[in-house]
Amino acid sequence: MKVKFKAFAQFSLVALLAAACTSDPDSAGLEYMPDMYRSPAIEPYVDYGEVRGQINDELKMRRSAMVPPRYAIPYMGTDSATVHTLLPYHRMPGRLFAASHGLYQYDLSSNADADYEYKMAAADVNPLKLTSKEVADKIFAEGKALYQINCNHCHGEKGDGEGPMVKSGAYSGAAVLSGLAIKEGQMFYSIYYGKNMMGAHASLLNKKEIWTLVHYVRKFQDAKYGTFDANGVPAWGSMAQAPDTTM
Repeated sequence: MKVKFKAFAQFSLVALLAAACTSDPDSAGLEYMPDMYRSPAIEPYVDYGEVRGQINDELKMRRSAMVPPRYAIPYMGTDSATVHTLLPYHRMPGRLFAASHGLYQYDLSSNADADYEYKMAAADVNPLKLTSKEVADKIFAEGKALYQINCNHCHGEKGDGEGPMVKSGAYSGAAVLSGLAIKEGQMFYSIYYGKNMMGAHASLLNKKEIWTLVHYVRKFQDAKYGTFDANGVPAWGSMAQAPDTTM
């Protein structure tokens, strides 16, 4: 009886090994319970229009992840200043932004002047205040990290409009940031909704991160921006006032 069981076990092992073999060198062969290590779950932000060589035109470029409800506010703790900074942006994109920048799900400005909201944004001020060297250094460090990820490839390390994408010839028209003659509120508007060839970053960065970037970009315009003298007095002009509650 033991001999028969041993022979059966050997035969089963050989059969299993043979079944696992395949002529395709890229195939894993027979997989035992693949769901244990290869999740069959739908993944977010994956194009399921092509799965294992099969094309499904109805699913092409359709995002599988659910998006938050419109005007949802991210939970960022209980600090009122931080929470207020993340409230929905009160300025609307121009009436042409749906066609020019793909903002089809946004409420567009009804003003006949397509640049009306952009012009009004000149009155907006940065709610993140450079109240000391330590605060400024922290904001600039965060701004540099955000700039390297989101801006450097086009605008360049020094804001000269000579980023890798421009130098390669793949893209042209990146703004020279040191020469921008616009207000900080207009900088925010441009990053949030896009400007000319630059796409909207509203889905990539929250408002606090964009305002942090605005501080960093202003450094390109004025080397003294965000610096303090020995007495702790701002060297670039009058110190900004308390956070603006209209943002």
